[in-house]
Amino acid sequence: MTKGLYYYLKQAWKKPEKNALRERLVQWRKEPVVKKIERPTRLDRARNLGYKAKKGFVIVRVRIKRGGRKRPRPNKGRRSKRQTNKKVLKMSYQWVAELRAQKKFSTLEVLNSYKIGKDGKNYFFEVILVDRNMPEINKNKDTKWIASPANKNRVYRGLTSAGKKSRGLLKKSRNQKVRPSQRAWDRKGK
Repeated sequence: MTKGLYYYLKQAWKKPEKNALRERLVQWRKEPVVKKIERPTRLDRARNLGYKAKKGFVIVRVRIKRGGRKRPRPNKGRRSKRQTNKKVLKMSYQWVAELRAQKKFSTLEVLNSYKIGKDGKNYFFEVILVDRNMPEINKNKDTKWIASPANKNRVYRGLTSAGKKSRGLLKKSRNQKVRPSQRAWDRKGK
C-alpha cells in the first residue's frame, strides 16, 4: 500500500534533523511571544485539527516559559504553616498558549493547537484561529458551527481540546476517572 504526503510529514517530525531544529528554535526565541505566521509549520498536524488553507484561518506561534509556577517564598510576617509558595495550576501549557493567542487576537476564535517544539527555557505551540465573521467560514458546512453564539470564547470556557483534557473530560484509561461522573449526571436529572 502506498503512503500519502501527510504520512511522510508525520514521520519526518518524529525524528527531526537536529541542526535544522536547533536553528529554528534559536530564530523563534528572537521573535515576539505571540506571532502570526503565514502557514503552519506542521501541516499534517494542522490539517488533522481542522486547519484549511482558505480565508478566515490564521496560524499563530506562541512561546511559553517552561519551569515551575511557584511564587517567591515570603520571608516574614507568616507562621510557618502559611509560608508555603506552592501554586498548583491545573491548566496545561498548551491551554495557556491558547489563552494568550485568544487575548492577542480577540476578534478571532481558537479552533485548536499543537506543540511544535521545546528548548531549555520555552515551549512552542501553534494555535489555529478562525475569523467567525468571514463569509468563507459561515458558508462552509464543516466550519460554520464555530460562528454560532454558543461557541463564542470557547477557549476561556475550556471547550478546546487542551482545555477539556485539563478539566478531565477526555476519555482516559479504564482506571482513571472521567469527569463529570455518571452519578453526577444521574443526580442532575432528578
